[in-house]
Amino acid sequence: MLWDALYSSAFDKVRRNIGKIGGVLLAYNTNIDAIKYLDSADLERRINSVRKNEIMRYSEELPEKITSVEQLLGGILWSVKRGKAAELFVESCTVRFYMRRWGWDELRMGGQVGIMANLLGGVYNVPVIAHVPQVSRLQADLFKDGPIYVPKAENGKLRLVHPRDFAGDEENCIHYIYEFPRGFRVFDFEAPRENRFIGAADDYNPNVYIRPEFREHFEEIAGRARLAIISGLQTLTRENYREPFGEMKRHLEILGEKNVPVHLEFAFTADETVRKALVNVLGSFHSVGLNEVELASIMEVMGEKGLAEKLLADDPVDPIAVTEAMLRLAERTGVRRIHFHTYGYYLALTDYKGEFVRDALLFAALAAAAKAKLGDVRSIDEVVKAMDVPVNEKAGAVEERLAREYGMKNGIADVDGYQLSFVPTKIVARPRSTVGIGDTISSSAFVGEFPLRP
Repeated sequence: MLWDALYSSAFDKVRRNIGKIGGVLLAYNTNIDAIKYLDSADLERRINSVRKNEIMRYSEELPEKITSVEQLLGGILWSVKRGKAAELFVESCTVRFYMRRWGWDELRMGGQVGIMANLLGGVYNVPVIAHVPQVSRLQADLFKDGPIYVPKAENGKLRLVHPRDFAGDEENCIHYIYEFPRGFRVFDFEAPRENRFIGAADDYNPNVYIRPEFREHFEEIAGRARLAIISGLQTLTRENYREPFGEMKRHLEILGEKNVPVHLEFAFTADETVRKALVNVLGSFHSVGLNEVELASIMEVMGEKGLAEKLLADDPVDPIAVTEAMLRLAERTGVRRIHFHTYGYYLALTDYKGEFVRDALLFAALAAAAKAKLGDVRSIDEVVKAMDVPVNEKAGAVEERLAREYGMKNGIADVDGYQLSFVPTKIVARPRSTVGIGDTISSSAFVGEFPLRP
């Protein structure tokens, strides 16, 4: 009953105050998601038709990128076996043709920027400025109505227009998403929870192409933002990361000069060099969001192998190991806010204190449950329809451990001078889709904090 009351109160607070937020800048990745709901007989047939032993090797250890059909199918099995999401760049034209022939069941807005823009602008009515690498007609049509803008340069001057008014027809950037439900079986593999594997088959987002408007007019664009979220760095490699990182650092300097808090939405980053570079630049961000696979991958490059193993050892994820990892990351980088989200609960470690951090997490959890339940949320008022979704039962044991270890009460504790905030999430038994739920969680929690601050 305590958590139900806290959920209801948090929703009311955010709904009343979210209109106070000014513009939110979103960069850099927007694409079209081609979603395929996996069929076990079809997948087994495909695996048996190529080199099965090679596929099984990649089901144990992901490659850095996809250059063969075996790597694609092995990557899908890796996700199914663990119930974990993964995204890899598809370099091979042969594999891209294979995926196109395999087909899809539906097309949706994709990319963290695209999904967040539709949520913040199209659902919460918060003005957003989005970086869209290629404004094709199909891409533009996937944006919702609302205060969603892309920069357009005409005669050296900048205008902000809705993507449908951009009047361009650039390339389609398609990512193939292979979704599976909890209990999905293929050979001896069974998915412990619903999730997906993503094959990124475009040449703009994986290389973090930054449009000329953002390069030439970024100071003016940043002047219209009060918050910023950066994402889409996960498919960079040691060969191509330097140029986009250089431009991103310039953007961070300008945003810092204008006192715009910036959140980094981390995603599974296969390349160790890029992971190390992200750790080194993390101090320029106000906030970072990640899950257990992503946090473990960061611990690995920080030399914390034992801690990385602990993060992946248990289900639900050990909250004490998560807290230790977040403390190491905060102390190493100076990032002020770390938001950890996993199946069943969220944690936030902040160098500032207040119930508003926990309340923003509760709002985010409710928004994620609404998306899972409804498939598509059309207005902020529809978020409350998830209030009847039950709170995760397993999170009670997580809360008890945090109470014993840190004296947590009502989801808040002091840990080594930081505030640790905890919320149990609401679990939708049969979600309509898992695509975009992580982006819903992170953007709602980050943006939801600021209008609640005293």
